[in-house]
Amino acid sequence: MRLANVTSGHRGAPRFMLGVMRRVAKREPPDILKTLYYRPDFFGMRFSDLTQAVMRGPSEWSVGERELFAAFTSSLNQCVF
Repeated sequence: MRLANVTSGHRGAPRFMLGVMRRVAKREPPDILKTLYYRPDFFGMRFSDLTQAVMRGPSEWSVGERELFAAFTSSLNQCVF
């Protein structure tokens, strides 16, 4: 179930950015971006920080390998990114 506020309840800069993305890409921005922009203080910044740490932090795997794992997992989940 998708909340209407996450789809269209953005204000200010996030609303502007999503509008620019719609115009440039000529398609709807991914839901994850809408979620990150909707409540950045509650979810967005924490999720972004965690993703940054996992994908760019210390690891036995290179950044490229981690990106490849993420892309492969996304394709298995039929996710567009």
